[in-house]
Amino acid sequence: MGWVRGAVGGLPGVYWFLWAGLLINRVGGFAVLYLSLYLTAERGAGAALAGLVVGTYGIGGVAGTLAGGVLTDRWGRRSTLIWSHLGCAAVLVALAFSTPLPLIAGLCLLLGLTQAMPGPAFVAAITDAVPADHRLRAFNLQFWAFNLGTAGASLLAGALARWSYLGLFLLDATSTLVTALIIAWKVPETLTRTSRSEPSAGGMRTVFADRIFLAFVGLTLLQALLSSQTTTIVPLAMHDDGLGPGAYGLVTALGGALIVGGQLFVPGFIDRRRKDRVLALSMAVMAAGFAVLAVADSLAVYLVAAVIWTVGGMIAAPPNAAINSELAPTLLRGRYQAVFYLSFPAAAFMAPALGGAGLEWLGAGHWVIVAIVGLVAAGLHLAAGPARERRVAAGRAASTEHIGQPHSG
Repeated sequence: MGWVRGAVGGLPGVYWFLWAGLLINRVGGFAVLYLSLYLTAERGAGAALAGLVVGTYGIGGVAGTLAGGVLTDRWGRRSTLIWSHLGCAAVLVALAFSTPLPLIAGLCLLLGLTQAMPGPAFVAAITDAVPADHRLRAFNLQFWAFNLGTAGASLLAGALARWSYLGLFLLDATSTLVTALIIAWKVPETLTRTSRSEPSAGGMRTVFADRIFLAFVGLTLLQALLSSQTTTIVPLAMHDDGLGPGAYGLVTALGGALIVGGQLFVPGFIDRRRKDRVLALSMAVMAAGFAVLAVADSLAVYLVAAVIWTVGGMIAAPPNAAINSELAPTLLRGRYQAVFYLSFPAAAFMAPALGGAGLEWLGAGHWVIVAIVGLVAAGLHLAAGPARERRVAAGRAASTEHIGQPHSG
């Protein structure tokens, strides 16, 4: 079919091995989903203690994201991917056989560290390997694989947890090891030897001095704050409306089904459109979805809202990743990815902290405020877009001029 060729055609083989490794790793990444239940059911921890132990995973994730970004630029994409996956597999095996809660807490921190480290390296390697005019589709497929793998992990995790928690951890470790082997076998280093020998142009100082990039990260944080409502505040609102966990499960499943079934059609819709306008549209659509919740009082209305905000998130994912890759200098791609990804754990903390208070004090008015935030973000994308476009165009012109210059010999 023509749309299939348009969605997946023309991408290099290295990309597909990276894609396959990401998918396998996500399908097998079910241990974290049941970590809190494992601590309470198998290790005798109370809910509060289990929450603290699982919280160490988040702390490790922040550290792992930053460390992964630095290692991706200094050590290389391939080495970071291989060794972080091998380390993660070893941590999962250790978790499977550990019983003291302090030891489990330390291993949870290491699990967060090692599972977060490959993120910047994956995106940097894709950016290195895929030509600029194909990256939008490449990142769209990456987002699709991530969600397809997460959906598969959710389906498998329940059955595995009923069978054996030990088996759950060990199979997760196996899938992580398989990913490392695929990368070691089929993925070459995409950071060239010449680039690795050059200085890294200021390191993190350069990243945090890049105002255009930081403005983009700030807008991504606003989007992440909206997206995080679906996993933190929406369940509370549904509970207040007398809807149980089963109803929330349907809302979540509908969103996942839309992404798995529809994400491949997104490139055809957004291709050849300016990324700032696509992101502005995305934020406006998400705002409309959350505005619906201001009048939601039944499962049917929540399902309609879920369709709207999911569509908004689907069209945002490819341009977000593409802009990030365009703004990052080659030698700092890992660090730029790390700072970009920090917006998501930040939102995971801020959304429940602010959203819970908003829902309690304002009720339905909370969703009006969320919708306004989305509309403000849409306007800010339109305002910030031209500067991003000029920056990218200047970078391409400089690259073309450099390529066209004769080499001195």
